[in-house]
Amino acid sequence: MDRLKSSFMTIDQVKDTYFNQDRNGKEVSKTPEGLDFRSVLEQIKGRDTSSKVTFSKHANERLMRRNINLSDDQLDRLNKGVMQAKEKSINESLVMMDNLAFIVNIKNNTVITAMSQETEDSNVFTNIDGAVIV
Repeated sequence: MDRLKSSFMTIDQVKDTYFNQDRNGKEVSKTPEGLDFRSVLEQIKGRDTSSKVTFSKHANERLMRRNINLSDDQLDRLNKGVMQAKEKSINESLVMMDNLAFIVNIKNNTVITAMSQETEDSNVFTNIDGAVIV
């Protein structure tokens, strides 16, 4: 009987182990590692969204109009460039790769515009605070 009792936790022990209280005194659940739901979501969000860039409507239009098609390898390199810019706390970055240039909002992981060196557009970039060459 004693052996059976010791293998189970009381309700109070479970509460102390798996639940905690937030700032308002409300109980919040925790993982066995001690992370609350919000922390787990932030970890997942940080892992998934920081590695995938999205393209704004304007950038998609520019890619189509300028006949720019990105390979999977180029997309991976663009994502790596964005991660490098994020590590250096850049907000608006020029990411250059091959003969392509992308202006990226680093906070939102969003490509704002894209251009190729072959286009007749100006090669002047404004409103950026950093550049990454990949």
